[in-house]
Amino acid sequence: MDSDEEERIPFRKRKEWSDIKPVPQDDGPGPVVPIAYEEDFIEAMDYFRAIFLADERSPRSLALTSEVITMNPGNYTVWYFRRLILETLSADLHKEMSFIERIAESNSKNYQIWHHRRWAAEKLGAEVTEMELEFTEKILGLDAKNYHAWSHRQWVLQALGGWEDELQYCQQLLEDDIFNNSAWNQRYFVITRSPQLGGLQAMRDFEVDYAIEAIRVNPENESPWRYLRGLYNKGDTQSLIEDSRVSQACLDVLKNNGTCAFAWSLLLDLLCKGLKPSGGLSERVFEVAACSSSNVNLAETVCSILQRVDSMRSSYWEWRKHNLPPQIC
Repeated sequence: MDSDEEERIPFRKRKEWSDIKPVPQDDGPGPVVPIAYEEDFIEAMDYFRAIFLADERSPRSLALTSEVITMNPGNYTVWYFRRLILETLSADLHKEMSFIERIAESNSKNYQIWHHRRWAAEKLGAEVTEMELEFTEKILGLDAKNYHAWSHRQWVLQALGGWEDELQYCQQLLEDDIFNNSAWNQRYFVITRSPQLGGLQAMRDFEVDYAIEAIRVNPENESPWRYLRGLYNKGDTQSLIEDSRVSQACLDVLKNNGTCAFAWSLLLDLLCKGLKPSGGLSERVFEVAACSSSNVNLAETVCSILQRVDSMRSSYWEWRKHNLPPQIC
């Protein structure tokens, strides 16, 4: 313990616990590899088992769970029993939120903490919306890809609200780091789920331009390519083919970088879905492939290029070449 903290008093020396008989852990006869727990933890768990078996839902039981959780935040049984105690005592859940935040500061990827946080937030309702968004923002400031924080944030938005500034929040994260795939995912979540933006159809035009601009800034960033594809992933194949901005973005990238696998991959999918190649596309494909245009299948040629520029997946592109849709073979 820190020197400025009071020395911990063992439970066996606390008067308020004198009536409790600790229950030791039962590892069975002759455990092969017993875990070397610290003495304080062994004692705390022995007292916890006693109150858990007695189903004692009292203030001292709540205080005990606080100590045990501080020692081991991953014990789901302790968290479960703590929720029962909180409900029985009609405890102040605002104080509980502060407790959770303290524990989360050094345990931000603990499933039990986030499950407990959601339970408490659900009990408190819309009044904690802003607090929960600020809490996840704080955690994401330390780790921008913390899955638990993103999952909790999405739950808050859907269950409690707070959509107003979420797209701007995503925008800021992407300005800070355009490679933040979690922020790209959240942006897609917002434009498709927010009740204030009108859905994917209403937002698509702007978002296509946004993704293409990000692609042009750094064509080797996979996230905007995936995002661009996702804007048409609702079975709207025709819109993807007819939107000339998509194929043109691929060509613009390939004019300067003939080895960009993301651009070639998207072009291949466009061709397989029915895109009629323009003269500029055909010329660029043949130029990169270093072949003449006579009797050459464009999609097959793109597959061959991909085998070269994306050699890690060469076998996959070979498979694609031999499984092209009949109409383009």
